[in-house]
Amino acid sequence: MLALTLIVHIFIGSTVAGSLIIAALTMGYDTAQPLIATAIVGFLISIPASWYIARSVSRVA
Repeated sequence: MLALTLIVHIFIGSTVAGSLIIAALTMGYDTAQPLIATAIVGFLISIPASWYIARSVSRVA
């Protein structure tokens, strides 16, 4: 299940981090520090989401 979690995390992590970066840019935070912080937060938020989705997929298969 770890391999499936890592594969799912590639897609979910980039989607969540990208969405948060777009939200930060929309709010006017256009310097490096807020953008890096939002990318890290998006990466960390997507870890449990990836694990949950991989667990759900492995139950079905």
